[in-house]
Amino acid sequence: MTAPWRTPLTGTEHDLIAFGIVVAGFALLAMLVRTWVTRGEVSGRYRPAIAASLGLTTVAALSYVLIYFQFDGAYSWNGSVWVPGIRAASAWSTRYLDWAVSVPLLVVELIAVSNLQGAAMKRTRSIAVVAAFLMIATGYLGGVAIGGGEDRTALLVWGVVSSAFFVVVYVLVLRTVLASLPALPSAARPPYRAAMLVLMITWFVYPVVYGLQGMTSGGGWAVTGQLLLCAADVVAKVGFGVLLHRVAKLRTAFDVQTGIDTHPETIWIDRMRQSDALLPASSDREALRAEVEAAELRRAEERSGG
Repeated sequence: MTAPWRTPLTGTEHDLIAFGIVVAGFALLAMLVRTWVTRGEVSGRYRPAIAASLGLTTVAALSYVLIYFQFDGAYSWNGSVWVPGIRAASAWSTRYLDWAVSVPLLVVELIAVSNLQGAAMKRTRSIAVVAAFLMIATGYLGGVAIGGGEDRTALLVWGVVSSAFFVVVYVLVLRTVLASLPALPSAARPPYRAAMLVLMITWFVYPVVYGLQGMTSGGGWAVTGQLLLCAADVVAKVGFGVLLHRVAKLRTAFDVQTGIDTHPETIWIDRMRQSDALLPASSDREALRAEVEAAELRRAEERSGG
């Protein structure tokens, strides 16, 4: 078997891969900007979801910058085909480095807008993050590190281990969503359910590409694998993020409507007002101001004492 990064590419195949990488990178960058600009639309209760989204889109966008330059610099034109050099594997292996961070953050983002609380949330989040990381790390061992991605035994053994962690993450995601749906505001249930389906369906692309690595070869397969991974990354990180941002906004609006929380901005979705701006009670603001002033005084004393 031949790893996809060792296969010469025609001019068309090379251009298609470059096109897919650039488009996916731009989509992730656009999502990063959107999330940053709209972060104030979500209350502090669901702000961890926004932080996770900002983290994963930053990592993913930077990864695609690296992938593009690694891919562009690793091939040389010999007059008829693009011939891969020693760095060609980096255009594939960098994806695993991205996923090792971004996939656990996807799970954190989902849990942050769930109805889990306290110890149950911490336990679920910890297990899911560790399982997601190990899913990627063990896949990297079989798909890239051992045998240069050309050892069928390593692909099979580590693929099975990775799949075991994959099942753990799947079950935790499914349990979290199904347990949370009945307690969510009715308007937030459809996008939350859709986010779960997007994640669970899109994630199947990755093991399929991993499995085909040991069964196929040639430039056509290299193009197919790269484009599938680009598309899956965009759907899993952009589409999923947009849906969860909507859930967080709807939950923020519901909390304001029911008096659970306050929010300084009016919440609008699809040009429809979901809730009005509501500031904390004056006594709460005064208490907060006193705390801030006391903290500033302590810092001033510490600086003067130092």
